[in-house]
Amino acid sequence: MRAIDPCPCGSEEAFGRCCLPLHLGDREAESAEQLMRARYSAYAVGDLDYVWRTWHPRTRPPESHPVDGLQWLGLSVLDTAEGKPGDEQGEVEFVARHRIDGQDGALHERSRFVVRARRWCYVDGDELS
Repeated sequence: MRAIDPCPCGSEEAFGRCCLPLHLGDREAESAEQLMRARYSAYAVGDLDYVWRTWHPRTRPPESHPVDGLQWLGLSVLDTAEGKPGDEQGEVEFVARHRIDGQDGALHERSRFVVRARRWCYVDGDELS
């Protein structure tokens, strides 16, 4: 993906001005929603290192592996609770559409985030139907 392409997170900004600077470590997410969008974008562009780095150490897996045939198609943020600059925790409910081996599907989740060492990180989430 090029920096001038639309960001996968759906913000309508260019990738190079939206999520890419977070992936590169040029800046940190300012809110739980911004981190969730950046993590979705990282999945979409295959930057699993960013996904792993922004996962809380107590809940993250030992490593992340790509899923063969998985393509992320779009993100819709449905709700947020707290998670603003200055908060210590927050939740984001979203639907992430995907295609795997020609089959369309969606992940509907309410994710939990906390601030750790002055940075937002993903803790865990509840998959919703």
